[in-house]
Amino acid sequence: MPLTLQPLHPLFAAEAGGVDLARPLEPAAIQAIDRAMDQYAVLVFRGQPLTQDQQIALTLQFGPLDLGFKKAANPHSRLKYKEFADISNVAENGEIASRTHRRIVNNMANQLWHSDSSFQNPPARYSMLHSVINPSWGGETEFADLRAAYDGLDERTRAAIQDLKAEHFALHSRFMLGDTDYTQEQIDAIPRVQWPLVRTHPGSGRKLLFVGVHACGIEGLTVAEGRVLLSDLLEHATQPAYVYRHRWQAGDLVIWDNRCTVHRGRRYDLSERRELRRSTTLDVDRGAAQAPDGAAAMVY
Repeated sequence: MPLTLQPLHPLFAAEAGGVDLARPLEPAAIQAIDRAMDQYAVLVFRGQPLTQDQQIALTLQFGPLDLGFKKAANPHSRLKYKEFADISNVAENGEIASRTHRRIVNNMANQLWHSDSSFQNPPARYSMLHSVINPSWGGETEFADLRAAYDGLDERTRAAIQDLKAEHFALHSRFMLGDTDYTQEQIDAIPRVQWPLVRTHPGSGRKLLFVGVHACGIEGLTVAEGRVLLSDLLEHATQPAYVYRHRWQAGDLVIWDNRCTVHRGRRYDLSERRELRRSTTLDVDRGAAQAPDGAAAMVY
């Protein structure tokens, strides 16, 4: 059955169907998903319960896995693969974590607008977030289309930022939230990178405004001037007209393109159990994809 698509927003995002993500995808299905990602940037697959093995196997079909922030801080994980980001409020013992647990502090940073792994080179391409358990209220994920945001800039601003580069730093968002307990080795683990504020999305060919909370300064500007400009641009990019809000159901799998979107989680009651897990691909040649440790035992 071919991939089906139902738009969810006037500008981007679509609900996708017609494929079983728990089974190996045919090359034609992978190509169809890629084309849909180039157009919509966010694809929502409903009713696709996946095991951890199945999610990793699915992700590997779209590129090598990204460790992201775990290269700077690799806390104990209750999940099978270190490449998973544990987007939950669950401790290693399986109980709901206390509000001071490091995972809770780290995941609070997910409530700030960001693009996964924009703080490294190579950055991330696709992220795949799978919902297991949801709280009774809140916990939605919002996405903003950075291509539409660029289209909506006035000409003066476009001209002013055309040649500017922003510095992205892995721990910038953590420091903002008061999470400063890192060694110098952890701080240096992911070197700061610079990305142009105006980039071209390779799939759609559209220009985009590459901003997010990992951006901490602009080359050639004072810290204050650069951060105010970044704040203004991010506020512009995340206005309601450019945002799709996803309300999770158990079994949802949402894929988004980090090269042309930012996203954030929303508040929920931390005393209620919430479990999602994210796997992410690097923005490199897919021929470099390799299975993580233990993946040889994957069974569809």
